[in-house]
Amino acid sequence: MRKLLRLLRRLYFFAPLLAVALVCGLMLADPPAVRTVRHALWDQYQRLEPRIYQDTAVRVVDIDEESLARVGQWPWPRYRIAELVERLQGLQAAAIGFDVVFAEPDRTSPAAVSRDWPLPAGVRQQIATLPDNDDVLAQQLKVSNVVLGFSLERKGPGTVPETMPLLAPVVMGDPPQPFVHRFGSVVPPLPVLSASAPSAGALTFVPDNDGVVRRVPLILRVGEQLVPTLVTELLRIGQGADNYLIRMGPASNPGITEIRIGQVVLPTTRTGEAWVHYATERQQRLIPAWKVLAGEVTAADVEGRLVLVGSSAQGLMDLRFSPLGGVVPGVEAHAQILEQALTDGFLYRPNWAVAVEAITLVVAGMGIGLLALYSGALLSAAVTATALGATMWGGWYAFSSQHLLIDSIVPAIGIFAAFLLGSMVHHFASERRQRWVREAFSRYVSPNLVNHIVENPDSLELGGRRLTCSFVFTDLAGFTSLMEKIDPGEAVALLNRYLDEMIHIAFAHEGTLDRIVGDAVAIMFSAPVHQPDHQKRAYDCALAMQRYATQYALELQAKGVPFGHTRIGVHCGEVIVGNFGGSTIFDYRALGDPVNTAARLESVNKHLGTRMCVSEDVVTGVHGALARRVGRLTLKGKTRALLVWQPLNDGLAHDEAEAAAMPAYEHAYDLMAAEDPDALDAFEHLARERPKDPLVQLHLRRLRKGESGEVIVMNEK
Repeated sequence: MRKLLRLLRRLYFFAPLLAVALVCGLMLADPPAVRTVRHALWDQYQRLEPRIYQDTAVRVVDIDEESLARVGQWPWPRYRIAELVERLQGLQAAAIGFDVVFAEPDRTSPAAVSRDWPLPAGVRQQIATLPDNDDVLAQQLKVSNVVLGFSLERKGPGTVPETMPLLAPVVMGDPPQPFVHRFGSVVPPLPVLSASAPSAGALTFVPDNDGVVRRVPLILRVGEQLVPTLVTELLRIGQGADNYLIRMGPASNPGITEIRIGQVVLPTTRTGEAWVHYATERQQRLIPAWKVLAGEVTAADVEGRLVLVGSSAQGLMDLRFSPLGGVVPGVEAHAQILEQALTDGFLYRPNWAVAVEAITLVVAGMGIGLLALYSGALLSAAVTATALGATMWGGWYAFSSQHLLIDSIVPAIGIFAAFLLGSMVHHFASERRQRWVREAFSRYVSPNLVNHIVENPDSLELGGRRLTCSFVFTDLAGFTSLMEKIDPGEAVALLNRYLDEMIHIAFAHEGTLDRIVGDAVAIMFSAPVHQPDHQKRAYDCALAMQRYATQYALELQAKGVPFGHTRIGVHCGEVIVGNFGGSTIFDYRALGDPVNTAARLESVNKHLGTRMCVSEDVVTGVHGALARRVGRLTLKGKTRALLVWQPLNDGLAHDEAEAAAMPAYEHAYDLMAAEDPDALDAFEHLARERPKDPLVQLHLRRLRKGESGEVIVMNEK
């Protein structure tokens, strides 16, 4: 058992290691479930501390519900869009970006109306002479700093229309294509518009699995061709930059690290996306489109600013889920990242973040796990709570003060898992140790006493309580002389076997071992656990002990070993039961006259010639006990006579004969108790029939001496 426990203690070390390794593997593999948990934490950070809004050179011309009500339902005629662009360009906007895709011809163009509507021929001819709405917008685009929007689709041949004015970026390092999100096809603006506009940018987001837009792409690819997004091109056109630069990381940290557009440097993920630190919705950045068309907007609101044109109207369905909760227009996500670019208010996910998170998990997880294995529950729980608090606070501090995105939730989960698994193993080990200690302790103390102490630790206090208990005392006759006749080692082995079975019998009857003194055993019933039938338990236990002792002695005597017989005394009464001793060590036992009386009853057997004496107090609690009266004994040092009985089914060879002669014995005993002169003749008759009956011989000797009555005064112990 000890070797097994030592082996298990060595293996316990691997429990927290397993938890840490599992969570660390999940962290590095980064499955969707782990990302969802991490993103939920970062979303909560943004809700607690959103970006502080600063009025920057970014405005959103919002095609809101009121604009639709004033100007008309969407889509508006392209000449109306041209008018909008003209007014914004006249107000000296640095660049205008459309969060709208003009992919189809204007159905309100004169050519389309003359073709599709049932009009008189003359009217159709007059309309056909009017300029096309798309041409009107195209002419305006040629003289304006406009970035048109286009969308991307996953399926397709992986080619970009030749009419789209896209620049090839400058790349420092390895090609970025393997890291950039890939799409298969483009939904472009009309060729006439693409050819006229200075630039175009992708409007496509790559939301997470839960649909939340946490990052805005700055670069995407169609097939193997890199395409800029609306944000990238707005920054380029707005600064008058000729191109943009993609910086790649080293071989040890592959992927895109940043994109430089003019004087603006945007830190990115390895896939070329920028984390959005959302500010709460602000009206300062919004300009209703109807006000621009109505001429109610001044140059102070637009001059030198990057202007996004998009819609917040729910009917146009350009709504996205935000980390702040709820939905926001897609154009707002573009505006938020532009504001960050101009104020350097980015969120950063540093290259070393994963390494720090993994080190935190391994060091703290293993430390907490080992602490949970080898220390108390309160200490390990307190340290774990502190470690979890420090880990979570570290993530929050990094976000709130440094704008760093550090994952503290997954390491915290790993730390808690190490604590939980370590605590479970510690509990399992403690259970095993307790079982082992209980089993080992039960070799020294009664199992029911061990269970009582385990279940009631408060009982381990000095002092006692009054209880009515039954006691069985045994003693082995002639063992001292046996030690002189055979090898002492052999004698001890025989005694150990004898005592082992005697104690086993006592435990089988749920008795409590009070003490072992040499070859003598004292058993107690109804303590520490109350037993209403303690008299019967003690009586049955004594009978079983006597049967075993008799059989064991006969077996050894048949082998030539002069092993003696066993004497037993059984009594019950009120005693003080508890722990006695001192603060250093104490003993659980019973103190009181009934204990001494039981011991005297065991001893008196050698004077009576019997093997077992049971007091009347015990016999009255045993229904149908097959026993006969010994007499009223006044034990040495006592003044009150005690009626004592001898069981007749104790396993001795003469049990059946004694049981058959019991009526005659009881008749003779009644005569003796009544001091009837015929008692002598009755016992004379019994002696002739049962010359070896010890009680018959005892009473016959007494009567012949002239004694009478059933009271026997014992002058010896």
